[in-house]
Amino acid sequence: GYYKFSVEEELYQYELQNGEKVSGCGGYGTLFPFVYGIIIGFPLQFLHIPGGETLVNAAALWILLGQVNLYRRVNELCEEPEIKEALGLEEPPLYTWWALLPPPLDVVVGLRQVHHLSEAWRVKRGDEYDKDIIAEELFPFISSQRFTLKEFVRTPSRWFWFTKKWDDFDLKILQDK
Repeated sequence: GYYKFSVEEELYQYELQNGEKVSGCGGYGTLFPFVYGIIIGFPLQFLHIPGGETLVNAAALWILLGQVNLYRRVNELCEEPEIKEALGLEEPPLYTWWALLPPPLDVVVGLRQVHHLSEAWRVKRGDEYDKDIIAEELFPFISSQRFTLKEFVRTPSRWFWFTKKWDDFDLKILQDK
């Protein structure tokens, strides 16, 4: 929860300070509706009081749509020319709809979001590059260029440090069209 709050608030403040259209709700606006929806909705649902299930579902939808919006905002930040060039990005790093994937695949895009956002802030601050061993060596999918789900499955060299030298899977079902 704290990370979600911090990221949303940081992007919100960045948009405010730069006079850009604010497209997020900040940390409070993102988490409070979710938390209150769960805190109020779950007991109501448990006690079979009408509206409880609707509140829980609305809270879940709120946080899920907020995650899709977060990925869109991270992509926009990474598309800024100085960041795009410094990070060597060919296209936005995230597929926003991947926020809708079930676990553990949602973790793949979540880790990518964390990495690319932190790298974008590093560039904005003018900090020197410092190799991220976790993202670049141990779990290369975190820092690699954007890829489709099929590319991810067929390219084990993106998965883990111990699969880096594995050959790609050449299965027709895994080919992008």
